[in-house]
Parts: sequence; C-alpha cells; structure tokens
Amino acid sequence: MLDQKLKKRSLHRAKIIRGQIDGLIKAIEKEVYCSTLLERSLSIQRSLKSLDAYMLENHLRTHVRHQMGRKGEIDKAVQELVKVYTLSNKSR
Repeated sequence: MLDQKLKKRSLHRAKIIRGQIDGLIKAIEKEVYCSTLLERSLSIQRSLKSLDAYMLENHLRTHVRHQMGRKGEIDKAVQELVKVYTLSNKSR
C-alpha cells in the first residue's frame, strides 16, 4: 500500500537519480576530472538519501501505522525500523 503522493514523488526522485547515474557513467567513460566525478557521486548519494526519506515516510504513514494498530504486529514494526536504522548507520 503506497501513499499516492509519496509514490509520485519517489518515482520522480528515482528517475532523477537514474539520469544522474547515466551522467556519471558517461563522465567516467570520458575520463572527466576526478574531483568533478566525486561531486557527481556525492550528489547522487544525497539524492538517494532524499528518496530514502520518501520511502521511510510512506512506510511510517501506511505499514507502521497499520501494524501499530494490531497487537501481534507491533514487535514486527519495531524490528523492521531497528533494522533500517542499523543499516543506515553502518560504516562502509
């Protein structure tokens, strides 16, 4: 179940990221200056974080809200959020 407004924003952001990645690939193939490549890569990472925020908001507004209303699913909701939090804070 997706919030349609968040779905639209997420799809738009994902398409922008796809374009950014295509641009980065072409820049690497053309051997663009390393600093410029790093700037593009960091921009993509920021865009991915923005997409993550949309998806997390959707999850909280839909699935977690639903799970919190059902006694047997509260632990599942908490475990999912802890897993996402842990993954987002892992070092490279």
